[in-house]
Amino acid sequence: MFNYIIRRLCYAIPILIGVNLLTFTLFFIVNTPEDMARAHLGDKYVTEQAVQHWIVDKGYDQPLFFNNAASGISTLTDTIFFNKSLKLFAFDFGASDEGRNIRSDVANRMGPSLALALPSFIIGIWVNITVALLVLMFRGSKLDRFAVGFFVTLMSVSYLFYIIFGQYFMAKAARLVPVSGFNDGIDGWRFLILPILIGVISGIGAGARWYRSLFIEVSGQDFARTARAKGVSETGVLFHHILPNAMLPILTGVVVVIPTLFMGSLVMESFFSIPGLGSYLLDAIRAQDFAIVRAMVFLGSVLYIIGLILTDISYTWADPRVRLK
Repeated sequence: MFNYIIRRLCYAIPILIGVNLLTFTLFFIVNTPEDMARAHLGDKYVTEQAVQHWIVDKGYDQPLFFNNAASGISTLTDTIFFNKSLKLFAFDFGASDEGRNIRSDVANRMGPSLALALPSFIIGIWVNITVALLVLMFRGSKLDRFAVGFFVTLMSVSYLFYIIFGQYFMAKAARLVPVSGFNDGIDGWRFLILPILIGVISGIGAGARWYRSLFIEVSGQDFARTARAKGVSETGVLFHHILPNAMLPILTGVVVVIPTLFMGSLVMESFFSIPGLGSYLLDAIRAQDFAIVRAMVFLGSVLYIIGLILTDISYTWADPRVRLK
């Protein structure tokens, strides 16, 4: 197990370098240092001298990848890529282009993101699996056909519709919850009820439909038919045979997502003014703050790789026949 984890971590290094390199290249294709300087200083009444001063002050006056004016190893180290990107592997996120400490911002904004993402994730999984199991118990009936059509309908509705609909009826019309905002005090739950509810409801269509298809595939295997032939009730087959044997694909889709919950939701946090990492990244993209975008993409890649490793490890818990060597 230990050797397997070490191998996976070693494989992750070139992947992270590739993601970092791709992000770096794409960002500077879209934005030049001059564009970034004018975005921060403002387009009006900005002199060329002020733009060049900003570029030099932020370290964007060096070549991107290769410094032909230098010699030896300095051809690689005296570049923007080396000074801005490779420090991320030591989790040194540095400062944003506005001078804010990125590591402190991430630490402060991680709490609101988790406060929204974790309940939505846990409740959503429980609801989707429960609904799929209930529908499976009535497989082939009118209820089953209605449920499948309802799932497809929910999948067809735009995510923004759920947000706008919920904000208008539950917040503005009924005044049950605030329209937007966030409070980390004792009454902060009032600001999270609506986005969590929207996150759960909007995911029922795709989630329950996927779990239903998974359970149907497992229910047609030999062990399930053998259990029915021995007189086991359909409920017993469902909970004692189908559900345990469906754990591997369930874990594949669930465990890998857990680390990425730290990254928050771009759309949800923006619409509900929640100061999480999702809105933090979106604000950085709008402001063309490459330091924040680079750090957040790198952090997201690291968390996703951790999720893949946790998924493989969880297989050994769900199925003892799986062994990692």
